[in-house]
Amino acid sequence: MDTPQPPRLGPRPLPLHLAAAITSFASSHAALPLLKSGFLAWRPELRSAGSDLEKSLAAVGVEALAEAVERELRTRADLFLRGIERYRDYPYRRSLVHPLVLWQDGSTRLLDYGGAGAPLLVVPSLVNRAYILDLMAEKSLLRWLAANGVRPLLVDWGAPGDLERRFTLTDYIAGRLEAALDAAAAAAGEPMAVMGYCMGGNLALALAERQPKRVSALALLATPWDFHAERAEQAHLLGALMPSLRAAFSVLGEFPVDALQMLFAALDPLLALRKFTRFAEFGESDARAREFVALEDWLNDGVPLALPVAEAVLTEWYGENATARGLWRVAGRIVDPARCAMRSLVVVPAQDRIVPPGSARALAVALPSAETWTPTLGHIGMVVSREAPRAVWQPLQDWLLRQAPTGVPRRPRTRRARR
Repeated sequence: MDTPQPPRLGPRPLPLHLAAAITSFASSHAALPLLKSGFLAWRPELRSAGSDLEKSLAAVGVEALAEAVERELRTRADLFLRGIERYRDYPYRRSLVHPLVLWQDGSTRLLDYGGAGAPLLVVPSLVNRAYILDLMAEKSLLRWLAANGVRPLLVDWGAPGDLERRFTLTDYIAGRLEAALDAAAAAAGEPMAVMGYCMGGNLALALAERQPKRVSALALLATPWDFHAERAEQAHLLGALMPSLRAAFSVLGEFPVDALQMLFAALDPLLALRKFTRFAEFGESDARAREFVALEDWLNDGVPLALPVAEAVLTEWYGENATARGLWRVAGRIVDPARCAMRSLVVVPAQDRIVPPGSARALAVALPSAETWTPTLGHIGMVVSREAPRAVWQPLQDWLLRQAPTGVPRRPRTRRARR
């Protein structure tokens, strides 16, 4: 008999998402008399539809309108809560054959997805779990690449342990990431291509800039660079929050997952309301329900950040825009994309709400020989949506194979990894 799975804890942080939904519902009550009286003006894009609505409601009694709004709000609240409950009890659990672990140091591992093709070192973000690139059997960019001429070697950062909680970005890049490159080269030869996703693109860029002779090509997917190119006020606010957040979390020794989730939720406070309401309406046999749960499980399976890393990201990157201003240093040396002469690819999702397209495009401008793609997908959709294989996976595979070095790869002596 199968062991019953415990209910999920998400969506995280649940109190925040419930409060946002309640506030949205309550605002409808509060705005109703103001809109009906004309005191509250319609937004420009809603003005025409609002005028038509006002005319159609002119003959409706105030009490009847209030009752209709109340019924609609109850229906929407019920769907939202039903969607959350359904998600928490949904039977799907991620179950894939684990790739071979080639190397490990502390919480960091190097996973080999096999394949006999061109080696590719894959660097994910430190903020989320690496398996977004290996989400499901049918939605795994890494397994697809391994079956199509590429040998992906994934850096899995894991959750910070006692040692990693003290890590800076220098520790991760000049320490763990360069050691992972050594292990990857010992297994697959070098030079090799390096690919970074989201914040992992910043780490991959710094690695390539420090080790240019060992990196044959650099692919950067949805990687932020100019943090003030769009939504500069929001970036400044994040930087200004860090002193208070440091004081609050210094006892924990890390920036906790739910605090990170709150920052993401601030980008679109009502996203959870919309998506769980939609999920509640999926049929039992609808494949979209299983895909929704798989992705939501990953979103809620985040990892905390080491406090020094959180401070560098929020204060230096967001607050001071140190990356684009040429002030970001790793091991005391400025990270300068202009020194990355290898062939480069910058993928800028046009519908990215996490990394504004202007921020990512700035990196393409800063690299000497970068090719830029702009798929009409979002930050996560570019790797797991139904359109991703056609719009991103296949072109990426073609690009990687074109950049693969000719001849026999060099296999350098490697330093012994700590365990």
